[in-house]
This record gives sequence, C-alpha cells and structure tokens, in this order.
Amino acid sequence: MSERKKVSLPYLFKKVANEEPITMLTCYDYPTAHFQEQAGIDIILVGDSLGMTMLGYESTLPVTMDDMVRHSKAVRIGSPNAWLIGDMPYMSYQPSVETAILNAGRLMAEAGCDAVKLEGGAEMADRMAGIVAAGIPAMGHLGLTPQSVSALGGFRLQGKGALQAKKILDDAKALEEAGAYSILLELVPDRLCKLISERADNCFIISLGAGLHAHGQLLIYHDAFGLYPRFKPRMAKVFADAGQLIQDGLKQYAQEVTERTFPQPENWFGMPDEEYQELLNLIDD
Repeated sequence: MSERKKVSLPYLFKKVANEEPITMLTCYDYPTAHFQEQAGIDIILVGDSLGMTMLGYESTLPVTMDDMVRHSKAVRIGSPNAWLIGDMPYMSYQPSVETAILNAGRLMAEAGCDAVKLEGGAEMADRMAGIVAAGIPAMGHLGLTPQSVSALGGFRLQGKGALQAKKILDDAKALEEAGAYSILLELVPDRLCKLISERADNCFIISLGAGLHAHGQLLIYHDAFGLYPRFKPRMAKVFADAGQLIQDGLKQYAQEVTERTFPQPENWFGMPDEEYQELLNLIDD
C-alpha cells in the first residue's frame, strides 16, 4: 500500500464517530511492525506480553522498562505511522504518581510512543490523571489484567457475576474521568463490554476477547498467527498459521543440510581461476 498519513487521536475518534471499528494488534519487533504498517493497522501495542511471547517468561511480571523501551523503539522504526502504545510494565507506575509520570515519559521520549497503557481501575486513577496532566495520552486496561493475574485467580473471565461486573463498569468511568482516552477490556462478558462502550463519552473502548460491541478489536499477534507454542487462547483466531509454515521450513532446512543438497551453486560465491591460482602461488611462496 502507498504510504499513509500518521494516525492521530482525532483520526481514531473520527472512526468511532463514523462507527468504523478500530484495528489494533500487539507487536514487538521491527520486521513485524513493517508488515503491520503495510497492512494499515490503526494501533500497535508494544505489550508487556513480550515477556511471554518473545522472552519465554511464564508471566509478564519480569519485563522491565528497558525491555519496553528497546522493543518499542524497534517497532516505531518499522511502523512510523501507526498510533503506537507502549505498555507500562509491572512496578513502573504502581509505586507512585511521580514514578508513573517518569516512566511514561521514557516511553514517549526514548521510544517515540504516541501513548502509554497501564492496568488497574479506580485505584490507579491518580496515576492515570498524573500521566495525562503531564501531557501524555494514556490508555486504561480492565478485566483480565495480567500483572494482577495471581490476585485474579489465573487467566480467566472477569466480570461474569453482577457485583464484579459493576466494579469493572465503575472502574471504567473512574479511568475516563481521570483522562483516559481509551480503555482496553480484556476477557469480560460481551454484554458488559457493550454497556461500558455505550456509556463511554470521550473515551473509546477496545475489546480483547470481550465481544463485538467495542469501538475496536485487539489480538495478540503471536496468537493470531500461530506463533506462541504454549497455548492458543479461546479468544484468538488464527488468521494464518505462520508457526506451522516456519516449522515445516526449519525441518526442510535441516534435512537439506544433512543430505548436502543445500547449499547449491546459486547460494555461494566463486573466485576466478587466475585469482585462485595466484592465491596458491602466494601460499607456496
């Protein structure tokens, strides 16, 4: 596709006003970012999920600010025009408002992000407000919040019961009032997502396994393309099984090297006979 204009917040809100769904994917590296740029993805999230998808951790908790800055910077190079969100990793914002602002500023200044994302509801509203007051666009994250997965009892649906659903709904309003321009709802019932989306005023809602009624959809890139070996979440659809394609290619590579059918002459570089003879003479001398 031809080079597109830089995605901006007014552009995203215009899509919401026109009832055009927003497209969003995670990304953690330069080549994948290039592909997503060419596909015209609206929003790219450099999620702390990179701890699991890229670094092999069992959870997102070991991810550091240095990890996030490094990966976000690579994605920015690969996709100069998508709206780029850098995830705030564990303990980069929880300790204090000042800590939250300083670390959000790192993602903006060092990695070229357009916004940041942080988990938590009303208890994190002051962090959200502080970041926004510092001039940094910020996205909230409710429902299944991976940094709190131990307290939530594992990777499971959140808000299935009325009391918990009411808490999530109230948290969404608290984040919106604190200045969040958007909220990610992960693994909540579709009807709860619909309620929150309908009640959002100056804030758009993104669904990750939360149904069709949000203003946009997010998937983890590695889930959507068969690249995460440990499990396939129910909420994910595999749009192309790149993982199987790569696995088949690796097996073929190993077989051809073992059988000495790779490399072939077109895969290496020769040397003129006279130059080779001169080399032999130099060695003899």
